[in-house]
Amino acid sequence: MNNKNLKLKASETAPAIDWAAVNASPMSGIPDEDSPELTVAQAGQLRPLAEVLPAFSTGKTRITINLDDAVLQAYKARAGGRGYQSLINETLRRGLAADAVKEALREVIREELHAT
Repeated sequence: MNNKNLKLKASETAPAIDWAAVNASPMSGIPDEDSPELTVAQAGQLRPLAEVLPAFSTGKTRITINLDDAVLQAYKARAGGRGYQSLINETLRRGLAADAVKEALREVIREELHAT
């Protein structure tokens, strides 16, 4: 364990922990019986939680994406306190819906032109 393993909310401050003392403790390198270290073979068999338990799926996938700085700043400014990632997701969702409507309209026009 080290200070990089701590996940804190933005509003929280890190607790005062003497990491040197923790890492120097006689038991720091020994896994406990309830959570032994995985072997390489066991780690290779691990699957995502959503695959094992689909009921726990959030319906979202974490990705890494590169956006222009100007685009990112614009979405952060427009989002306010709501969260810019949600706003980007909504924009992409609306774009997909608009594309579907356009394609359906094109298909109807093609059918009508072909019929005449």
